[in-house]
Amino acid sequence: MALVLTGLGPGDLAEAVECLVQCAETATDAELSAYRRHLADLLGDALDSLPRPAVEVEA
Repeated sequence: MALVLTGLGPGDLAEAVECLVQCAETATDAELSAYRRHLADLLGDALDSLPRPAVEVEA
């Protein structure tokens, strides 16, 4: 399955991954925390697989 996101860059998705990690750390439900970490891992792995020129670099 593929997901196509328009209007968002890799930096935006990296921010979403960071938010998922932070939410996982503060979740009181262990199952919800594990699910958020799983999503963060999946998105992070997808970002890591992008060609390097596609990744935004902050100046």
